[in-house]
Amino acid sequence: MIELSAPLRRAVPDDAAALAELVNMAGEGLPLHLWAGMAEPGQSPWAVGEQRARRDEGGFSWRNAVVVAPAGAVIAALVGYRLPALPRPLPADLPGLFRPLQELENLASGSWYVNVLAVRPAERRAGWGRRLLDVSAQLAAAAQCLAVSLIVADANMPARRLYTACGYREVARRPMVKNGWSSPSRDWVLMRRPLVAGRGGESQP
Repeated sequence: MIELSAPLRRAVPDDAAALAELVNMAGEGLPLHLWAGMAEPGQSPWAVGEQRARRDEGGFSWRNAVVVAPAGAVIAALVGYRLPALPRPLPADLPGLFRPLQELENLASGSWYVNVLAVRPAERRAGWGRRLLDVSAQLAAAAQCLAVSLIVADANMPARRLYTACGYREVARRPMVKNGWSSPSRDWVLMRRPLVAGRGGESQP
């Protein structure tokens, strides 16, 4: 377990609504599109997202999140965890939207996976994304992972520039499957940052 200093802290269940908003930002609207298809009659897609963030299990859970919350309001979040050591078989009935993402995750098996990294627009360019990536590297090192991985949309150039500056390099990409979801991007891009064992997550040269 690593120590966090304010305004960074571990998430709590009451951060679920903010986490839903931030994961939708990170996913370029894909999460909200998926939640709309999961909503019960009369239930809003946002309520579905909040419900999922409140779960104690699953990748997108408050238990896997670190938030930036100056003055109590959550302005940025990181959700990350270790991927299984072995690739997951792709079920025949896996929806097309998920297939390219799961294929890329399988290429990152055993690494620490940044599922969500998002900063509210008004708070960007203040260094929060870089600081959260540093936290992710510390978490990866504590979990004895040899790399940190993430997936980003190809047209999200500000995020890709940040990741490149922080030592991430493109490993693979897959064409997006949209099925009613709108995005200016064409591909999902898997990026990876190797870590030096025993050195607190420093990048290899």
